Amino acid sequence: MIRPARIVIWCTVALLTPLIQAPTHAQPARVADETTLHDLRVDVGYLSSDLLKGRETGTDGERLAAQYIAERFRELRLDSTWTQPFDFTYSPNPHASPEEGEPRTGRNVVGHLDRGAAHTVVIGAHYDHLGYGGVGSRAPGDSLIHNGADDNASGVAALLEIAHQLQSADAEGSNVLFVGFSGEELGLYGSKHFVDALSVLADRVSYMINLDMVGRLGDERRLAVNGTGTSPAWDAALDAAAGATDITLAEDPSGLGASDHTSFYLDDIPAVHLFTGAHDDYHTPADDSHRIDYDGLHDVATFAVRLVEALDDDGALAFTETDDEQQGRRMSFDVTFGIMPDYVFEGEGMRIDAVTEEDGPAARAGLQEDDVIVRVGSVAVDDIYAYMDALGQLETGDTVPVVVERDEQTLEKTVQF
Repeated sequence: MIRPARIVIWCTVALLTPLIQAPTHAQPARVADETTLHDLRVDVGYLSSDLLKGRETGTDGERLAAQYIAERFRELRLDSTWTQPFDFTYSPNPHASPEEGEPRTGRNVVGHLDRGAAHTVVIGAHYDHLGYGGVGSRAPGDSLIHNGADDNASGVAALLEIAHQLQSADAEGSNVLFVGFSGEELGLYGSKHFVDALSVLADRVSYMINLDMVGRLGDERRLAVNGTGTSPAWDAALDAAAGATDITLAEDPSGLGASDHTSFYLDDIPAVHLFTGAHDDYHTPADDSHRIDYDGLHDVATFAVRLVEALDDDGALAFTETDDEQQGRRMSFDVTFGIMPDYVFEGEGMRIDAVTEEDGPAARAGLQEDDVIVRVGSVAVDDIYAYMDALGQLETGDTVPVVVERDEQTLEKTVQF
């Protein structure tokens, strides 16, 4: 039965986001029914509507989003639903003292599917975004609402679909905590607080699945999975889930990354991050609901369900630390190309998903979207990790030759950082 509050939300979305629709590019056949796709569109459409003003942590828009997620958990008939407030001090200057920061309160939203099991799985997605931009925006000169449809209304919509599928399965398996995290964009505040509060039950948490930016699967059907090295159990389960959903995986073993799975990894809980790739709308006002691949979003949610099912007999997963030397180098660059890498590219080299800075080094050198970088200076670029290694060796002011493949040509460009 449709609840009255749900009807109001649907009407609100219809008025505020008239462009919510499936993308126009061709899609392979899918098994999602129209009711499921409609729910995904409504969830993404409401959370990324102007009414919520970008869902910045500590604002009225964030509170409206939290209320919506809690209502959806209750509508899905989870066994219990609650919010988890957390206080923090935020400053855009990472070197500021606590006294210089702004006190804020965020809230995580938690739904519990209790199957009476000895172990619990955490499935999470952050729902906060950038508000009107500011720090973190790739369009800092704009004062427009950053609606964050892919980042990360898509992850929340997938989370709700996963809850729907698992709750409807009436199957034995692990208990599940579904969590909408806030404070992610400002520094993983919500997931850190959640993990700290969870510490007394940490030995009962089997693993964590994080959904962050999962709305652009597209025709290539490539899904990046970060954190595959955090447990030896991931490999077989991921293969099973990929085979069941006809999804191709691009795997990264590192447990560290700029999303909420990192908080769990740092507390010795195996964790993976599902991600359909970067794009030119990332952290801009153009990340809107009509750009989402809703059929693909359903398939990512189903992939996560199949992953949970594949692991249901494993109990608590063995945790392994990952070799994060590469990740450490990525986080300490002195220079930038001014591009968005294609994180799910499977060929040799590093493909440019978008040139993001109009006057950045790549743009000045004439690099273009879809160029594949195969050499930076003396470093051969076989993949994105080699690209990051090359960046880590450069300093501001360096000028190096960069070799790219464009269509069927090999070109050499001179890039000054």
